[in-house]
Amino acid sequence: MRPRTIRGQLMGGLILFEILVLVILSVLIFQEQRQELQSRTDQRLEYQASTIALQSGTALEDKQLSSIEHIVNAMRAAPGIRSVQITDMRGRTLVSNGPEAKGGMSLSPYERTFLHELSKPAIFWSAPHAREAVAPIRIHGELQALVWIYPDDSRDRKQLQSLMRITLFSAVLAIAACTLFASFMAGAIARPLGVLMQATRKLVHDPEDTSSFPIPVSSANEAADLTLAFNLMVASMAEQRAGLNDTLALLDSMLANAPIGFAFFDHRLRMVRVNQFLARMNDLPVSRHLGKAIEDVFAPAAASRLSAGIKQVFHEGYAVRDLELLNEEPGQLPAAGVSDARSWLANIYPVRTDTQTVRWVGVILVETTERRRAEEVLRKSEKLAATGRLAASIAHEINNPLEAVTNLLYLIRHGELDRNSMQYVELAQDEIVRMSEITQQMLRFYRQSTKPVLSNVCALLDSVMALHQRRAAALQIEIVRSYKSDVELFCFSGEMRQLLNNLIANAIDAMTPGGGRLSMRVQQVRRHPLSGSAGVRVTVADTGSGMSREVRRHIFEPFFTTKEDTGTGLGLWVSAEIIQKHKGSVSIRSLARNENGRGGWTVFSLFFPSDLEQMLQSEAVELQPSDAV
Repeated sequence: MRPRTIRGQLMGGLILFEILVLVILSVLIFQEQRQELQSRTDQRLEYQASTIALQSGTALEDKQLSSIEHIVNAMRAAPGIRSVQITDMRGRTLVSNGPEAKGGMSLSPYERTFLHELSKPAIFWSAPHAREAVAPIRIHGELQALVWIYPDDSRDRKQLQSLMRITLFSAVLAIAACTLFASFMAGAIARPLGVLMQATRKLVHDPEDTSSFPIPVSSANEAADLTLAFNLMVASMAEQRAGLNDTLALLDSMLANAPIGFAFFDHRLRMVRVNQFLARMNDLPVSRHLGKAIEDVFAPAAASRLSAGIKQVFHEGYAVRDLELLNEEPGQLPAAGVSDARSWLANIYPVRTDTQTVRWVGVILVETTERRRAEEVLRKSEKLAATGRLAASIAHEINNPLEAVTNLLYLIRHGELDRNSMQYVELAQDEIVRMSEITQQMLRFYRQSTKPVLSNVCALLDSVMALHQRRAAALQIEIVRSYKSDVELFCFSGEMRQLLNNLIANAIDAMTPGGGRLSMRVQQVRRHPLSGSAGVRVTVADTGSGMSREVRRHIFEPFFTTKEDTGTGLGLWVSAEIIQKHKGSVSIRSLARNENGRGGWTVFSLFFPSDLEQMLQSEAVELQPSDAV
């Protein structure tokens, strides 16, 4: 199995290389020593064979076989000789110190080939691993016999084995020494790499943790260069990450605090990121948006159009601009009294990871609910203004024939009439006077003053009440007035009359059809408990149906109304603007009727400061109606 570490690979490679070199070196040394030993053996055998042949030739010429036997036996004691024999040219043994029988035929077929002709000593292999030496014995130049020497190679084998043992021992020592050296070298190389690897793994585990860097460098080799390069790379990455984090922090801050909604969708039309403003738009936390489909967050009508726009951007790759979304069916406007009717303007754009692929789709949402409501308020206000102008024109036109009718009735009254006719004329005169007062009140509503003037609050209240007198009487509503006639206030009289008319009309509507009591009070206030200034307090109270806490929270919103058939939802909204314009304040206390239809009441308490001219130069006080039981 291949080592996985540089240290193991280096040590394993060095050991294998050493073993291979030592094996080759040992084989070469063994071959060289064996050849050298064989060469020495051959030289020795040749010398010994020549010596015996020379000595034996002299003894054989003198017919002294005993001398030859003595020579042969003496050679047996020589090192490296197993046996010696002398044969004649027919192969019969003449003298031998081995097991060969004297006079016998002991030569092998191959050995007998040397009987025919041999001019000098010869060394040959008679059998595998069996060498022999043969030398001719000549007498007077004629070949008379042959000397055969059979060497003993056990000594040579022992020398070779000893050489092998020395070689193996030297190889083991060399491998051990090289292993120690390789281990030291591998440790010196792998140690800085190990430190680098440990620091790298720590950085991979936590990319923000660079406490292990820079790694100390204690050498001047390639590993040190690699460590220095890695230190520079980590420092550069940390600097880039810091810049990227700063950029992301700026982008996150922009997304979180932008006054518009941001959302990003994947191919499954699920939200992958939204900002806090969009979450507040939907009254849901950011976590409730992530991974959700569009239908889980938006109303069906708005979700349908938004989904179609996102799919179009994914398919075509182009932005969709100014897509209007409504949480109602398209074409419907926020209805009166419906406070949750909302609208948005969406801009949808592609987010690409390269020049071709659309990875996400971004949506910028701007809520236009208030703008649409303001536009609707403006339209209705224009209608009301046009209606007011028309009513004023009609009142003005009615005044002319009323004046003529009044003159005619005056002439009739001074003529000769019976008693009954005179009563009818007086009744007609009274109705004409009442009609004239109504037309005058209508003209006063339309003729708005451009500057605040000193007005009698009680007279304004009476003039408004005169318009509702007949209706209140028909509903059996008891009118209770608690004020004097000398309370004056510096105000815009036309707008103040409109404000009082809205409160009285709402009070009468609340007591329809069961009747009740309408109480009106006007009083001077020397010191208001909150502002500390002097002024006038106007209180309008009724015993009608009352209001719940939820209704009280929305009564000053445009288009909010509890009178679905007849209400516009603009009366109290306009009234709040008038109160704020006069730097006033309002306190509302109300109790809704119980299940049995009893116990309901409402009290509007208005306060207006006396020094309006001075306060017009200061900041307007925010209108905050109090919740009361």
